[in-house]
Amino acid sequence: MKTDTLEKAKQLSPEKQQEVEDFIDYLFNKYNVSNENIISVAEKRKKNMGWAKGKVWIADDFNDTPEDFKEYL
Repeated sequence: MKTDTLEKAKQLSPEKQQEVEDFIDYLFNKYNVSNENIISVAEKRKKNMGWAKGKVWIADDFNDTPEDFKEYL
């Protein structure tokens, strides 16, 4: 959630903040989302990070203009 949205919610009265929380709970129930599902998705993403480390390389002269193209610059 955007930080801006959280700041707006903090400015609401306690009663309105409760309404926001209730609506979020409603959405969780409507779409069958649970905290366990959210955590498991985050864990899966974390496990996949770095899977290509050491498998990909970029040539040292990657940013150098090839000789054939220098006349066009």
